[in-house]
Order: sequence, then structure tokens, then C-alpha cells
Amino acid sequence: MSKSFVRTEFHPDLPPPVSEAGIIGWLRHNLFSTWYNSLATLIIMYLAWLSIPPAIDWLLISSVWEANDYKECRAGGSGACWGMIDKRFNLFMYGFFKADQFWRPNLALIVFMVAMLPVLFDKLPGRKICVPFLIFGFPALAVALIRGPVEMSSFQTPVGIAVWVAMFAAAVFFGHRGATRANAIMSGAGYSAAYIIVFIVFISWGLGLEKIETDSYGGLLLTLILAGVGIAVALPLGILLALGRRANSMPLIQILCIGFIEIIRSVPLISVLFMAQFMLPLFLPEGVKFDNVMRALVGFSLFAAAYMAEVVRGGLQAIPKGQFEAADSLGLNFYLNMRLIVLPQALKIVIPGIVSTFIGLFKDTSLVSIIGLADLLLVAKQSYTDSNWLGLEHTAYVFIAIIYFIICFSMSRYSMYLERKLHTGHKR
Repeated sequence: MSKSFVRTEFHPDLPPPVSEAGIIGWLRHNLFSTWYNSLATLIIMYLAWLSIPPAIDWLLISSVWEANDYKECRAGGSGACWGMIDKRFNLFMYGFFKADQFWRPNLALIVFMVAMLPVLFDKLPGRKICVPFLIFGFPALAVALIRGPVEMSSFQTPVGIAVWVAMFAAAVFFGHRGATRANAIMSGAGYSAAYIIVFIVFISWGLGLEKIETDSYGGLLLTLILAGVGIAVALPLGILLALGRRANSMPLIQILCIGFIEIIRSVPLISVLFMAQFMLPLFLPEGVKFDNVMRALVGFSLFAAAYMAEVVRGGLQAIPKGQFEAADSLGLNFYLNMRLIVLPQALKIVIPGIVSTFIGLFKDTSLVSIIGLADLLLVAKQSYTDSNWLGLEHTAYVFIAIIYFIICFSMSRYSMYLERKLHTGHKR
């Protein structure tokens, strides 16, 4: 007589093999999965063994942290001369900005970072307040803090009027979620009026601070100003250019947008900077003058906007035709269609391209040294050609390379975080 037994409890899961889990498993799957991966891993490890210890020795162990000139650096060690960076740190950070006014750009940067954190990360409160502040309040506050009072006559010229018109159009397009065009225009007018009031108050009064000319800007301060303004202008302007390039129903606007994009993208950035530096004043009305920093900002913004337009156009072409048809079936006009349905999807798709353009723009700010602006690169050159610090170019360039790496790597990592959060389909 046979008896059958039925198990009443689940058998506990067995642990994975040692070769498939933990550090050994990670090494096996990522570094030694095949013979050629194993060979490449061994070669890279050998090269790292040859390069990393000498680099650490030069950067830290044999370096000189305190020195008054290059002679003390040479006598103190054979590594990097961080004493030069210590003595000229303010020059690297602020250029020729007045030392007793350093708190002004520092405060502007702190306010910007505090306002940006809720925008960048969902878990932090205050996004509904920070977004309008960054768009309508912070630009005026930053100009008032860093520059000081500005004559309002500069904003009553044709160029200034064009700025106000562009600001109103942007407020109409992005500022309202209503279903009618009349509500959008009324909301845009309200946003523009509030912005003009805030702008006039901060810019004309300058918070009662001393006026500082842009000729004293330099170092990391100038680099951040060029990159920040260029990014802030390039993204919305690039979106408008991309939409204009696809505006088949408005051939004149389409031709103008295509011409602008193709002309700007057909020439190197340095030529655009030279044009902005030497040719832009010839096209301005009599009595209207832009300083060197403003001309560089114009060149950077236009150049980055042309490349941003192509990035956004790629995102628009990736949107399925059914999305446009669905929006039309709901009775949405062009404004609501673009703002609520098409652009959010298109921008999400091209996040890597947008951030790549931002990173490229930030690195390209080093080209302004060619037109005489004292950015990080020119400050480094001025430092190691100083009679007190001759021959220390390696330390100066390594220092600014570390600064560029930290900022660009941070933007890259945030781009990856944003892609994962929005599920864009790009694997990392």
C-alpha cells in the first residue's frame, strides 16, 4: 500500500550563487563578462595604476598649500602650487569686482539656489511661489544686486520696447491655463504689468546700492552670468524658433526662423561673438550703447537659441501625429495644443539634448577671453603670467578644469535623474 505526502510549507529560497551576487557578481557581469571585456578591464586598470598615484602625489602629497611667489612653490615641493590659488582666489571667483561688494553676487547666488531647489526637486515645498519669482522677480533682483541702478532711458529705446513686447508675448503664451485666448491675453497683460513694475523698481532704484560697471566682472562670476543668461534666454527663444520653423500656415515667419537658425548654425561661435562685439553697435540706433558683457550675452543667447531650436524641433517631430489630431478633436486652439499637449511631451523626449546644449554653452563661455573678457580662462592666464607666479600654468588650468567638471557633471547627473523620474525610456 503506497502513501503520498503533501508538503504543507514552502521551501525557503536558496541564496544565489556566489558568482552571481554581491561584488563578485557585479565584477563578473560588468567587467569580466567576456574575454575582450576582461582584457580591456586589465588594460584600463594598468593605465590607472600608472596615472592615478602620480596624479594624487602631484595634487595633494607633493603640493604646496602656502606660498607668496613661485620661488617658494618650487622650493616647497614638486607638485601643484595651491598657494597661488589661495592668493588669487578672489580674482578667480569675482574678477575685478570690488572686494567690499562680494556679498552682492554671493547673495544673488544664494537666493537663486534657494529658489531653484523646489523647482528641481519635487519633495521640497514652495514650487508655486518659486517659479513665478524666478521668472518675474529674480532677474530684476539679480541685476539690482550685481549691477546696481540702471538708467531707465536704456529701456525706452526701440531695443527696450522690443524686449517689453517679447516679454508680453511670452507671458501670454506660458502664463495662463485658461481655455480662451481672451483670458490668456488678460493674464499675460497682468503678468507683464507686474513684471514691469518690479523691474522698474529694482532696476531704476538698484536697492540703493553702488553702481558697478560690467568691466569689473570676471572669473567664475562672469562665467556664471554668461551661462545663466544664455540658458535662460536660449530655451524659450529656441522653443519659439522651433515652433516658427514648423509654422507652415505662416510662410513669412517660417522663412525668417529657418534663415536665422541656418545662418547662426553655419558659423562658429567665435565669429558670432566678434559680430556681436564689433558689428552690433553699427545696427543700433544713435545713443544706444551696449557694453562688452551685454554684447557677449547677445551673441551667446542667439547662438544657443539656434541650436536649442533644432533640439526642440527634433522633439516635435517625434510626437505621433495622433497627438495633434486628438488635440484638434478636443477643440483646442494652437496655443492650448502646444502648451498643454505637444510641448510637454516634446521637451520630455529631448531632455538629454537640452542639457547637452546647456553644458556646451557653459563650456563655450571660455571663448570670451578672445574678445578681452576676463573669464576663468583669461584669469588663469593672467595668474601664471604674473611675475610672482611665472610657470605655474598647470596648477591654474587644473583648478579651472575642476570647476568646469563639477558644474558640468552636476548638470549631467541631474539630467539623468530627470530622465528616470519622467520615464523617458533612456536607460542608464
